[in-house]
Amino acid sequence: MYNIAIVFAGGTGKRMNTKSKPKQFLELHGKPILVYTLEEFNKHPEIDGIVLVILKPWISYCKDLIEKFRLNKVKAVVAGGDTALESQRNGLLKARALFGSDSIVLIHDGVRPLIDEETISKNINCVKAHGTAITVTPAIETITVKTETGEIGQIIERSRVEMARAPQSFYLKDILEVHRKAEKYRLTFIDSASMMQHFGQPLFPVEGSPENIKITTPNDFYTFRALVDARENSQIFGI
Repeated sequence: MYNIAIVFAGGTGKRMNTKSKPKQFLELHGKPILVYTLEEFNKHPEIDGIVLVILKPWISYCKDLIEKFRLNKVKAVVAGGDTALESQRNGLLKARALFGSDSIVLIHDGVRPLIDEETISKNINCVKAHGTAITVTPAIETITVKTETGEIGQIIERSRVEMARAPQSFYLKDILEVHRKAEKYRLTFIDSASMMQHFGQPLFPVEGSPENIKITTPNDFYTFRALVDARENSQIFGI
């Protein structure tokens, strides 16, 4: 049985206002965001392989990055589909062809570069124990529900709420089976967790770091830069 990271980075970065490159290729200190993400999985001792799902026109560029940054665990780069779930399915099918359906897959956003070793390990262990693992962080503010009339609906106490993040991890055969069902019935879902739950699969949480943000807007990128610089300073100066 293998532990495989499926990293998908098929977005075009419209909310980042980038004009030449998708957001996953924006650089910090000479290194693209996507490479920061891949490096975390590449150096993890329990990860056996990585499948990268990317926009088709950028496949050649990604292969050059993989060679340049010596990302030796990236075993395949495949083209994404028209939707996030279709892109994910392309990666899952490639993982099955390379590693077999009994593998554990950790499905992760290419623009979540602050994933850490502990969260990856927790995901693997949770799947082994329960069959699923959904990375979450505690909600830090009160959540309100929007109504059709424009009024604020239910107010949910934040202690009862967690924010779903990534990775979202499963046995490969299980997630492929729900993909097959979703395709058969022409159903769409926001993510793997909602799809698995729809088809009756219990979901188990893994608490991850609040720093594991998704870089979607310019403000997210500035936060990422500040966190990376703070980490580097702490290593240099021991603070």
